[in-house]
Amino acid sequence: MDNIKKYNDAFCEAFEIGEDELKGLEYQAIETWDSVGHMTLIALLEEAFDIMMETDDIIDLSSYEKGMEILKEKYNVEF
Repeated sequence: MDNIKKYNDAFCEAFEIGEDELKGLEYQAIETWDSVGHMTLIALLEEAFDIMMETDDIIDLSSYEKGMEILKEKYNVEF
């Protein structure tokens, strides 16, 4: 499975949404992306990419696009 698929799957599973809803998605823009949903997303991303995210990165992950940026720059995940 390629990395963009793993990334999208984590978002879709955490927030119970379709891939067509991902572009431009931001924290608290939908009901399921609350603090609990955010931590669910982080757990799914850490498992999918076999990483342990730093607290600052967890806090900074505020949108679908920002998450890709963080994973690429800090955790060497290629999309």
